[in-house]
Amino acid sequence: MTHRFPIKEIALQAGLSTATVDRVLNKRPNVSPQTHRRVHDAMEELGRQEGQLAAKGRRLFIDVVMEAPARFSREVQLASEDVQKQLAPAALRTRFSIAETMTSATCAATLDRIRKRGSHGVCLKARDTAELRSAISRLTDKRIPVVTIFTDITGSQKLAYAGLSNENAGRTAAYLMLKKLGPADRVVLTILSQLAFQGEEERYDGFRSELSRSRPDIEVLEASGGGGLNTATERAVAEKIQSAPKIAGVYSMGGGNQAVLKALERAGKTPSVFVAHDLDEDNLELLRGEKLTFVLHHDLRSDMRTAFRHIMAFHGIGPEPAASLSDIQIVTPVNIPMAFK
Repeated sequence: MTHRFPIKEIALQAGLSTATVDRVLNKRPNVSPQTHRRVHDAMEELGRQEGQLAAKGRRLFIDVVMEAPARFSREVQLASEDVQKQLAPAALRTRFSIAETMTSATCAATLDRIRKRGSHGVCLKARDTAELRSAISRLTDKRIPVVTIFTDITGSQKLAYAGLSNENAGRTAAYLMLKKLGPADRVVLTILSQLAFQGEEERYDGFRSELSRSRPDIEVLEASGGGGLNTATERAVAEKIQSAPKIAGVYSMGGGNQAVLKALERAGKTPSVFVAHDLDEDNLELLRGEKLTFVLHHDLRSDMRTAFRHIMAFHGIGPEPAASLSDIQIVTPVNIPMAFK
């Protein structure tokens, strides 16, 4: 394996010993595939963060742990690596542990590994479970601060939350949808990726609350558990709408929208209004094709900057952010931001 980085830097990035990295680089036996992958991923991260290797200032290693579809994780990774260049006087280095599906036990084990090897802070997008609250407490006891991102974990010993006000996002989705629905429209569909993600639950609660206040006659169908992944999401939607009447509107909180539309089109139930979240590659394509009516977008760079600044302040570097919640931008097929064109 060719490389241009010192073994010590690769080891720091991977969270492994220099001896283990040396074994991988020199193709010695008895090294697990998982360890090979960690070294390979660390070298890719170093390549993207090469400017940070020479950056002056106090060096902080921040771990980003996420359960999310690859399309979203990729956007977060790019946003993080862009923002960390702007946060002098600290020289930030990010290490990513990401998976499309990650059980609470797997995520807790990842956090425990980080605790044992050391870190200056963790940015965490994960399920809201007792197991993860305990893992966060163990990190906090070791003075490793945790900032939850995009979806919160209530009752945990986290340092802060950075992301949307998810309840307000749900209310906004309902308001926009109601402007498009007619008086005869009676059924709308909501899609959550995982019931255990608190952020999506808050979006759902805000949506239901606003819809019930304005149009109590509308029935809300719920398709959940697809994890934002296309195959599972398409299956969940197809099962839910099989015997349903006309679907007038869709509010998708967790992605997989190409699959959602595929299931609806196959059933002959294409909605008149579709509200989604985030300007990832899939949603941009659907917006350009006018398959989505509204996308509720928030600036991932702003969210990650806020999360990093909370961790920096914990270590005495700069002030805490004035606010942790990011603004919602309503994007339609005719006002896609220039940065995404």
